[in-house]
Amino acid sequence: MNELLERIKHWRQEHLSEQQLVLILAFLTGLGGAAAALILKWLIHTFQHLLTISFIDGANYLYLVWPVVGILIAGCYVRYILKDDIGHGVTKILYAISQRKSIIKLHNVYSSVVASSITIGFGGSVGAEAPIVLTGSAIGSNLGKHFRLDQHTLMILLGCGATAGIAGIFKAPIAGLLFTVEVLMLDLTASSIMPLLIASVTAASLAYAIDGPTAMFSFNDVMDFNVERIPFVILLGIVCGFASLYFTRTTFWAEDLFKRIHGPWKKWVFGGIFLSIAIFLLPPLYGEGYSSIQHIYDGHYTEITGNSIFYHLVNYTQQGGMEGTSFAVLCVFILLVMATKSFATAATNGGGGCGGTFAPSLFLGNFAGFLFAYMLNHFGCFTFLPEPNFAVMGMAAVMSGVMHAPLMGVFLSAELTGRFDLFLPLLIASCISYGTIRIFEPYSIYTRRLAQKGELITHHKDKAVLTLLKLEDFVEHDYQVIYPDMHLGELVKIVAEARHNTFPVCDQDGHFEGIVTLDDIRNIMFQPRLYQRMTVTDIMIGPLAKINPNMNMAEVMNLFDNTNAWSLPLIDQTGQYIGMLSKQHIFNTYRSVLKTFSED
Repeated sequence: MNELLERIKHWRQEHLSEQQLVLILAFLTGLGGAAAALILKWLIHTFQHLLTISFIDGANYLYLVWPVVGILIAGCYVRYILKDDIGHGVTKILYAISQRKSIIKLHNVYSSVVASSITIGFGGSVGAEAPIVLTGSAIGSNLGKHFRLDQHTLMILLGCGATAGIAGIFKAPIAGLLFTVEVLMLDLTASSIMPLLIASVTAASLAYAIDGPTAMFSFNDVMDFNVERIPFVILLGIVCGFASLYFTRTTFWAEDLFKRIHGPWKKWVFGGIFLSIAIFLLPPLYGEGYSSIQHIYDGHYTEITGNSIFYHLVNYTQQGGMEGTSFAVLCVFILLVMATKSFATAATNGGGGCGGTFAPSLFLGNFAGFLFAYMLNHFGCFTFLPEPNFAVMGMAAVMSGVMHAPLMGVFLSAELTGRFDLFLPLLIASCISYGTIRIFEPYSIYTRRLAQKGELITHHKDKAVLTLLKLEDFVEHDYQVIYPDMHLGELVKIVAEARHNTFPVCDQDGHFEGIVTLDDIRNIMFQPRLYQRMTVTDIMIGPLAKINPNMNMAEVMNLFDNTNAWSLPLIDQTGQYIGMLSKQHIFNTYRSVLKTFSED
C-alpha cells in the first residue's frame, strides 16, 4: 500500500502542477464529504426507525430511555475508545484555521459520524450538520497533508470539506459555499473559488444522484408571496432576532453549567435526566426534529403534538368543536418546545452526546415563523399570512441570527424547501434578524468562545493578522537586567555595552520592580561625582504598563497604543520578570504576515 502511494506521489510530481492537484483533491473531498453525509443520514434514520417504530399517538415511555442510552453509548465511545474531544465541530475548524495549521485529526474522518449517528438516532436533541462539517474538513485536511501541501492550500481543502459536508447533507451547493465564507470566514480568492465550487457541486450532485432530486422538505400547497405582507415579514425578522439571541445566550449558559459539573458520570446523569423528561413531555425535541418541520409544511399542525401526552387533548378539543382550546394548547405546546430546545441541545452535548446547533436553529426558526403567522391569523390580522411560508422565513431568519450568516440562511432555506419564489421575504427577514442580534451579540454561536480567547480569524485583515501572531514569539530575553542596589557607576558601564536603551529592574529572586531608560539617566550619566552616591532605586520608574502571558496580541497592541511605549515588560501572575516586548519587533513581523495573508 505504501509503495502504491509513493508511486502516486511520484507520478503527481511529474505530471501535475499544484493547482491541478488541488482541483483533483477538491473533487475527491466533495465525493468523500457527500458519502459521509449520506451514510450519517442513513444511520440516523435507521436508528430512529428501529427505536420508534412501535410508538403511538400519546404517551411513549421509551422516550425516557432511548435518549439516555444514546448519550451514554456515544459518551463512552468518545471517552474510552477515541479518548479525544470531538464536540463543537465547527468551533474546532475555526480554531484550526486561526492557528494557521488547518490540520484536523485523522480519526475525525469517521469518529463524528459514529458518535453523532448514535446520539441523534437515539433521540439526542442536536443536529448532524456540525459533525458532518468536521468529517468533511478532516477528509480535505488529511488529503492535503498526505501530499505535503502548504498551510494555505490545506486551509482551502479544509474549507472544501466543510462545503462538501453542508452541500451533501442538505443537497444545497450554494449554502455549502456560503457556509465557508460567512461561518468559517474564508475569503473567496482566485486560488480558492474553484476548489470550493468543485467540492460543493460534486457533493450536491452525488447527494441528488443517490437521495433523489427533490428538496429535503416538500409543500402540499404553495402560496405566492404578497407584497402587502412585507411589514409582517419585517416584524417577523425582529421576533426571530430575539429568538436567535435567546437560543445563543441560553445555550452558552447551559453549556457553562455543565462545565461546572465535575465528572463525566455526573454530567451524564444530569443531562440524561433532563433530556429524557423533556423529550417525553415534548417529543418534537427528539432528534433533529425534521419530522415536525414537515408537519408544518404539510399543514398538519396538530400532528406536531403526536406521540405526546398533549396529542389527544388537542384532537379531542378539535373534534368537540372547541377550536379555541385546541389553539391555546397547540400554542403553549410550541412555546414550551421553543423555550426548551436550547437546554435540550446543551444537555445532549453536556451529557456526553455529539452533535451541533445547526439543526436546532433551523427547528427553532421554523417553529417561530409558524407560530408568528398562526397566532396573527387566529386573532385576525389585516391580511392572511400563510403559515408554511412564514415558517420558511423564520427558519432563514433564526439561522441568520444564530450563525451570523444571513446569505447562508437565505439560500439554505430556499434550497431545503425549493421555495426560491420567497427569495425577497427571506432576504428581508434574515437581514432584520441578523441586524437585531448584532446589537446585543457581536459573535455567532460558533465564534464567541474563540473571540473571547482572541483566537478568531475574521475578514478584517488587521484583526486577522493580529490573531495569527502569538505573544510568546515576541518575547526578547536579551535586555540587560539590573538590580535596585546597583550604583550609577555600574549602570553606566552596562549602558555602554547594551544593545537596548531600556533596562528592567529586578530583585535577586527575579521579581520585577521597575525600569530604567536611557532618557532617565542621560543628564547624570556623565557626572562621576554621582556614580557612588546614586543607586538604581533612586533612578528607576514604574513601567507605563505590564503585559501578562494570558493576553492576546490585540490586547498587547492596545497597551502599546494607549501608552505610546516602545518597550513593555512581560510579567507573570507572581510578579516574576519573563522578558520584554518591543513594538518595533511586532511591527516588523506584522508587516511580513500581512503581506503573506493578503496575497492572491
